Amino acid sequence: MTGKLNGKVAIITGASSGIGEAAARVLAAEGANLVITARREEKLSTLVNDFKSKGTKAIYVVGDASKEETALQTVEAAMKEFGRIDILINNTGVGNYKELVDTSAAEYDEMMITNMRSTFLFTRFVVPSMILQGSGNILIISSMAGINGYPGQAVYCATKFAQMGFAKSLDKELRTKGIKVGVICPGGVKTEFAIGRGRTKEGVAKSEMLEPSDVAASILLACTQSSGSRIIEIQMRTMAEGL
Repeated sequence: MTGKLNGKVAIITGASSGIGEAAARVLAAEGANLVITARREEKLSTLVNDFKSKGTKAIYVVGDASKEETALQTVEAAMKEFGRIDILINNTGVGNYKELVDTSAAEYDEMMITNMRSTFLFTRFVVPSMILQGSGNILIISSMAGINGYPGQAVYCATKFAQMGFAKSLDKELRTKGIKVGVICPGGVKTEFAIGRGRTKEGVAKSEMLEPSDVAASILLACTQSSGSRIIEIQMRTMAEGL
């Protein structure tokens, strides 16, 4: 790797597996210092130990990304350990593929709170330090479900459209402060996402979905743009899938 992110500090939510873990690995390979967060401490601890063994400075915070205290603790830990935050990857997400008439209010709340509230909270608490330093890069992992509506995914799509609107507004609000805001919109990805909630392990394994590393490569691209340019939106599809 080329060390394009040497000395940069990145917070990644939902980093214990899938896209979040892949993003952490690719950013670390380019020299970034990491602050990773998720609910599964064992996985986070294993990842941090792995990073440290390879010379990457990394810490973790255990918690539910939709909780205000988790966002605050993560930002505070990053500032205490590294003194700055350069990159925020809002990756935490949950899906539940059901027809509207089969979807409960509790399931609506779970998806909207997990996907959108977590994005709001981490962004809200990261932005003040980025404003002070006059720079920063905020990426939201949305979905092609934030671009197009799909049957059986009405509520999930609503959460992802919400992320898109949030990001596009913040791009206009924060650009003049030196902060970049962008969205990565992959199609299906081979992860634990929605297993038992419309997807099966067998179905995902046999699919031709994107790999987490594919999405991580797009995240790295958006994080390594020159200071005078920004990526606002990346849409991704596997080569096996038509538009």
